[in-house]
Amino acid sequence: QLQLVESGGGLVQAGGSLRLSCTDSAHTLSSYSMAWFRQAPGKGREFVASIVWLDRQTQYPDSVRGRFTISKDNAKNTLYLQMNSLKPEDAAVYFCATRTGGTTDKSSAYEYWGQGTQVTVSS
Repeated sequence: QLQLVESGGGLVQAGGSLRLSCTDSAHTLSSYSMAWFRQAPGKGREFVASIVWLDRQTQYPDSVRGRFTISKDNAKNTLYLQMNSLKPEDAAVYFCATRTGGTTDKSSAYEYWGQGTQVTVSS
C-alpha cells in the first residue's frame, strides 16, 4: 500500500511562490497517475492538477492554470506542484493522490492519499 508524504507547505505573502513535494519512500510511483487536490475550511476537496506518470500529460482547472505547474522527477520518485502568483483564495490543505487508471479531476477516483500540507497565503 502506498504511503504518500507531502511537504513544502507554509506561509507566503500574496504574489509569492511555494513548491510542494510528494513522494513514497517505499514504492515506485511510475505506474500511477497522480494529482494534487486542496481543501479549504468548510469546503469540499478541489482538483488542482494532475499528471500521467508515463507521458507527462497534465490537466489544470481554470482557477490555477498559468500559475501552477505539476511535474515529476522519476529519479527522485517525487511529484511536485510549483505554485506561483499565490492568492489568498489558494490557502488550503494540499493533498497528493494517486490512482492506477488515467487522470481525472474526481477525488473519489483516487485510491491513495497523503496526509496533506498546509498552505497559508497572507494578503
